[in-house]
Amino acid sequence: MNPQQHDERTRIREAIDRLLAGTPARSDGALTVVALAAEAEVHRMAILRRHPDLKNEFYERVRQEKHQTPESEKRLRETVIRLKKTISNQRRELEELRRITTQLTLANAVLAEELRTAQGRGPGPDNVIPLSRPSR
Repeated sequence: MNPQQHDERTRIREAIDRLLAGTPARSDGALTVVALAAEAEVHRMAILRRHPDLKNEFYERVRQEKHQTPESEKRLRETVIRLKKTISNQRRELEELRRITTQLTLANAVLAEELRTAQGRGPGPDNVIPLSRPSR
């Protein structure tokens, strides 16, 4: 680890302590990675890419010390709930479409049979050609 990364890690840890203590110096005090990055004066992606362990430590401490669920986790849970509802609705819609397709197929068969009967051709497909008997 180079000195710059060590300095970043130190600033991030100090920022975590300030945020959890409720004494932010450079951010709005929200318990989010964005506020943590502002508090530590590092780019948000530095936390997400170079120091994911500190991000995880921050969220774990938020859960333990503040007894709160991190905002990102709340949003993910809401998204999961919304997507499960969407999947359920799509399954119901798919079953309804399958039922309608079956009914339309049966109705089409009945109408085709009625048309053949009305044209006097009788039952059977129209692409069948009867074979004549050979002459003797």
